[in-house]
Amino acid sequence: MSTTELVWFKSSYSGSSGDSCVEVAVTEQAVCVRDSKDVTRPHFAVGRDGWSRFVEFAAGA
Repeated sequence: MSTTELVWFKSSYSGSSGDSCVEVAVTEQAVCVRDSKDVTRPHFAVGRDGWSRFVEFAAGA
């Protein structure tokens, strides 16, 4: 799936001044993550199970 076909969502924790912005796009197989300050750079993808474990870990931090 190309980047242009993905629907990106900005993190609710991203600042309104454009700093520290992360966006995610969810597919059936993975969660894609990119830096919204430079969308020309490649994104990375992680499996949905791995993403769930990351979110659980981050929520406990």
